[in-house]
Amino acid sequence: MANTKPKYTIAVTGLNAIDSPGPGLAVIKSLREAKSFDVRIIGLAYENLEPVIYMKQYVDKSYHVPYPTAGIDILLERLAYINEKENIDFLFPNFDAELFNFIKLQDRFENQLGIKMVLPTLEQFEARQKTNLYKYGEKYGIKVPKSDMVTNLLQIHEIAKEYGYPIVVKGQYYDAKIAYTADQAVSFFNKISAKWGLPIIIQEYVNGTEVNVCGLGNGKGQLIGAVPMRKLYITDKGKAWAGVTLDNEELLEISDKLVSSTHWQGPFELEFIKTAKDEYYLLEINPRFPAWCYLTTGAGQNQVEALVNIGMNKRVKPFESFDVGKMFIRYSEDMIVDLEKFEQISTLGEF
Repeated sequence: MANTKPKYTIAVTGLNAIDSPGPGLAVIKSLREAKSFDVRIIGLAYENLEPVIYMKQYVDKSYHVPYPTAGIDILLERLAYINEKENIDFLFPNFDAELFNFIKLQDRFENQLGIKMVLPTLEQFEARQKTNLYKYGEKYGIKVPKSDMVTNLLQIHEIAKEYGYPIVVKGQYYDAKIAYTADQAVSFFNKISAKWGLPIIIQEYVNGTEVNVCGLGNGKGQLIGAVPMRKLYITDKGKAWAGVTLDNEELLEISDKLVSSTHWQGPFELEFIKTAKDEYYLLEINPRFPAWCYLTTGAGQNQVEALVNIGMNKRVKPFESFDVGKMFIRYSEDMIVDLEKFEQISTLGEF
């Protein structure tokens, strides 16, 4: 009798496929192409106009979930309700701002609800925060631009005297702007802090080309997969709208060293600047799959599928290669949706 593939019900957040897209759609597309299992996809949405909710070719059912600021008890209560209906096997949180709550709830999700996740530990999550990244780089021998946390405008001017303009003004979760003057720095500080709160990170500006790595660690010091990518087109929000896979041994070595040193558990994205002197400066470590992670699937490493299998305690071998020169090109598309569907998610919280 032929072996049949298991079928998993998998819940996914990050469904806002806008000009600064969440990773949800890329994760779902990779799940749909998994060869070792079949899937039923449950969308978890924070907003009623998140486009992926309405993409019936990708999502089987969607539910509204509370914002991270509501706290872990409200989140657990909502997921318990959804799980009672859907019997979720695995869950992908895809936003930085929500990860703290999901990490705190990981054991309760598995033990009380039977929902598995593969996430970095709280210690790993905190150690790579933007506010700690310079010390992180020193500890693991990776070049990182200097940075300081600020909570008021006077501090910016003092730091700018040391760094010199331009400087990078960054939110603690999202947003990064290059300020070429003091007036720009003040404006960016006000806009980003109004949206994401304090502190704001002021970072030394490093000129060069942006390159990223999407990877996966198994929590035991082993790098399961890593694909370097160079951005070909960048939006005004700094997001990659097109990119190409690279043959770059140095980036793979840095990724391998980081995972083996930290025993990183789960997906990650490393954001680098490559200078004219061929030096790599680490700008950020994102503790989840990036919005471009579908490129890794297209290049022969379905890291999303591998993560599920790690969570399901299957044996997962490291990927040995990937296709160099594979490109992704993002695009916008209009969907036609009946108003009643929007009303349903808005009033009932599910669709």
